[in-house]
This record gives sequence, structure tokens and C-alpha cells, in this order.
Amino acid sequence: MSMRLSILAATSIALALTSVSDARDSVDAAAPTPMNLNIVYSGSVIVFRVANIQLSGEIGDETYGATARFTTAGLAALFSDADIEAGISGYSAGGLRPWRYEHLNHSSGSGRVVGIDFPEGLAVPDVVPPFGSMGEPPANESQRDGAVDPVSALLRLGLRQSSEPGELCSGRIPVFDGKARYDLRLEVAGSNDIRTRAWRGNAVRCHAYYEPIAGYDPEDMPSESDIAEPVVLWLAPFNDDQIYLPVRIRTNSGFGAITIEARSISVEPVAE
Repeated sequence: MSMRLSILAATSIALALTSVSDARDSVDAAAPTPMNLNIVYSGSVIVFRVANIQLSGEIGDETYGATARFTTAGLAALFSDADIEAGISGYSAGGLRPWRYEHLNHSSGSGRVVGIDFPEGLAVPDVVPPFGSMGEPPANESQRDGAVDPVSALLRLGLRQSSEPGELCSGRIPVFDGKARYDLRLEVAGSNDIRTRAWRGNAVRCHAYYEPIAGYDPEDMPSESDIAEPVVLWLAPFNDDQIYLPVRIRTNSGFGAITIEARSISVEPVAE
């Protein structure tokens, strides 16, 4: 798997895990206890740091919101500079349902804001200025219906709001990032004892397979070898098992394994 695709896939999965095949069915879930989340990840290949990810948000009784920032450094900067800031707002009652997502790559120089609206569960791109191409072919309405944004998907995975209620790391993820539409196919692969700065203990081992659907230009379409191996994630429980979060993520590249680990995780109930 190429360095660029490896970082893209690992980051997408870090911010986009959920086991949904139909978003309308997956939101039928008990409301979690309101909570605040603050998470910091860092990634490395061999001994070189290549990426940093920060995520913070609040899940309330009626609504939720979160922001995430992804930056590359070190070796990754040789392939694709990135300083991406993303934000999401949505409803939380009865299960997380996004109403607006957007992100901006500060290092691209284009000033492009990639937004997504979700009227009645349909992911509708709102990109300013528009992309020169939305892919060959672009993601059509049927493919975007029921797809979720990356940040909301991570939170829904953690709260076990999936097409198989109460199950963790199962089914498929329909994801739309404003242009690309892809699935993440999930399989539980046991568990391991994990030690990071943020977690020590048992974590569920989850295999996630990246499956492109539409919205790719020919030069950006992953090859069969790129997508043959899964990204591996270890998911750990927090806040009395109310939410599961990735504490380690690993994928391969032409330069070796890329590992993204949680440096700090804070999950606290919202004060009444």
C-alpha cells in the first residue's frame, strides 16, 4: 500500500468507523449519558512521526458537536502535506444523526471548504470553490443516501449504534467525505493487551477493509494490492463501557508499517 493511501486510509478509519449498512436503521439506539471527549493521536513509520490527530466534542441529550484536526509531518510531508480541520453538528436523541459537516485543508492553498449537508439522511456535497472533478463516475444520489461523515461515524461506532445493535466492529461503513464514496468492511479479529500512553489493558482487535465505490479520478483510484490488506484497529472501552475508541491503528505502506497511537484520551460526563 502506498504511503499516501496508507495515511489516508488509516486516518479515514480513525475518524470514520461505524458498523452501519443502512443509516436510517442504525440510529435506533438508547441515548448515552452526555459526555465530553478529548483525544490526541500520533502516527509513525519506523521511528519517524508522520501524523497527528486531535478530536474533541460533546454528546448531549438532544444534540452533539465535534471538531477534529489532522496534520502530517516528517516523511508524510514528502508525499502529501495536510493540515485538515473538520467540524460536525447533529442530533443525538435516538442515535447520532449529522446535519452539517465541513473541513478545510489549511496547507492546500486553495481555501476550499468541503461541506456536506444531510437533508433526510442524504449526504449532499457543498464544496466552495467546487472541485474540478467529482470523480469518474461521481457518487450518485443512491450511493450517497445513508452515508455518514467521518467524524460522526467514529462516534457512532464508539456508542455501538450500528446495524447490529450492541455489536462492535461488524458490517459495513458507508462513508462520504464530500467527493469520495467508499465502504469500510469490518470484522472482529479477537483481542489483545495494548499499552499506549492513553490505555493499558485489553482491546478489541478490528479489521477494516477499504472498498472504493465512486467519486475517484483514475489517478486516485486505489489498486487491488492497495486494498487487499485491512487496516487493524484496537478499540478500548471508556466511561464505564459507554463508548469504545481506537487506542492503536496499524496499516502497511511501501516504507513499512504505519502505527497511529492514542497519546491521551479523556471522556468525562457533562456536568448537570
